[in-house]
Amino acid sequence: MSLASGLSTRVLLVCAAIGVGTGIVGGAAGWLTLIVLAGAPWAYGLVLGSHVLPGIIAQQVVRRAGVALVTHVLAALVASAMAPQWTFRFLGTALLFGGIQEGVAALTRYRVWASVRFYGSALVIGGLVAVVVWFAADIASLAPATRVAYLVIGVAGPVAWTAVGLAIGSGLRRAGVGRGLSTTK
Repeated sequence: MSLASGLSTRVLLVCAAIGVGTGIVGGAAGWLTLIVLAGAPWAYGLVLGSHVLPGIIAQQVVRRAGVALVTHVLAALVASAMAPQWTFRFLGTALLFGGIQEGVAALTRYRVWASVRFYGSALVIGGLVAVVVWFAADIASLAPATRVAYLVIGVAGPVAWTAVGLAIGSGLRRAGVGRGLSTTK
């Protein structure tokens, strides 16, 4: 089955709704990035971690291949309308984070939807973000305690936002948003 044939209009509409909501969060995070990097670069993991939301919520609600990536791209387009200076970063982050979330789900052949799987993708994203931002924001030039705080927050940010996304996704599932859309329970 191709990705296109697995994403019905109803699935795409759910992804779009999630993408718009999380894109607004992403756009706000884009503007907050400027303030955080200027004043507290060690806290950037909390801001960047918010970009895990589209895929986490979409996968928790729909539980189907491709929804994380589609929802991430839609969220990036919405965020780009709010903070156009970050358009290419939003799209790159969408492809990277959505790709990681899809990859982790693919490892279980889209059959395991336990929280631990979502947190596994958050740890991969957090580790990757921590390394990239370390060099991009010159974290090595900060005091040793600040560097440790940065590493902890860099990994904890996506994990914390994953918990938020799982709570939102679970609430949407309980409300019946994903009824009949999942390929598995």
